[in-house]
Amino acid sequence: MTIILLTFAAGLALLVKGADYFVRAAASLARRLGVSELVIGLTLVALGTSVPELASVLAASFRGEGGLGLGTVIGANVADMLWIAGLAGLVGPMQTRREMIERDGLIMIVVTALLCLFAWNGSLGRLEAAVLLLAYSAYTLFLFTAGTGAEAGHGFVRFLRFLARFEFLRILRRRLPDGAGSGENVAAAPVEAALTAGGGVVRDLALLAASGAAIAFGANLFVGAAVRLAESFHVPAVMIGASIVSMGTTLPEMSVSVMAARRGLSGIALGNVLGSCIVNIGLIAGAAGLIRPLAVPRQGLPLLLGSLLFAGLLLLAMIRSTWRIRRWEGALMVAAYGAYIAMLFIR
Repeated sequence: MTIILLTFAAGLALLVKGADYFVRAAASLARRLGVSELVIGLTLVALGTSVPELASVLAASFRGEGGLGLGTVIGANVADMLWIAGLAGLVGPMQTRREMIERDGLIMIVVTALLCLFAWNGSLGRLEAAVLLLAYSAYTLFLFTAGTGAEAGHGFVRFLRFLARFEFLRILRRRLPDGAGSGENVAAAPVEAALTAGGGVVRDLALLAASGAAIAFGANLFVGAAVRLAESFHVPAVMIGASIVSMGTTLPEMSVSVMAARRGLSGIALGNVLGSCIVNIGLIAGAAGLIRPLAVPRQGLPLLLGSLLFAGLLLLAMIRSTWRIRRWEGALMVAAYGAYIAMLFIR
């Protein structure tokens, strides 16, 4: 038991310190590349902090534990939307922006609804997983098609046109070797300019990678210790997956978002939450479903999917309310997450 508790503490320490450096590097990278903190939060930070979910869900898929994998995705997203966003709001009132609703928020709620629709019959098949993965890939490319300061014009309707006209395929073709030297690669221009100006971007990326590795390793230690603690107290496996594992895998997001909120970087804090939700569904559930169709236990599925949709709608409502998340709203979101956990154990 002593070793388990020491492992628990070591994992938590790595998470906190790694998150501090991760936020610093992400904010510096955003300034150097001329990309908004929101876009960095939605992409690099969200992807980096979702490594624990990616590892655990893919491992579950390879082992044929589809219910555990998809349950981790659902639980992690509920934690992101309620627990983590709520804690960040409690740390300091966060200013929000219109594109958090009109672009990223709507995309997040649509992919959430797609996951609920696909999983309702008790299985996430390969075709459905491919749809989710395609949506995530197109969304990521879409974010980087905007020039500096213009990303606010990239709303949800424009994203739908981006998909319908297969513009993402044209962008991919331009990034192939034949088109690498063209001036049409809008996404790469800020990066190339920054690299030409100096090595600051390289240092930021190295710090981002190192701190992200510390976060992932710390989360792995924490989750392992938490699972062993739960098993020692004879907690059912399904409860471990729905609460402890999903909470543990979202510790990187919690650390980064809370640290960003403390530093007044609400774009990174909320961008990390929204982006992580899209990563979890589009990339992680999509990739896991392609490896092997995810069979979902029907028992308790309406509660899980209903909680997921409710959490997404509540987060968007809080973002829209006076265009800031106040402390009492953060407290309400944390209380809602507490109610979700209680329902899992009561049922």
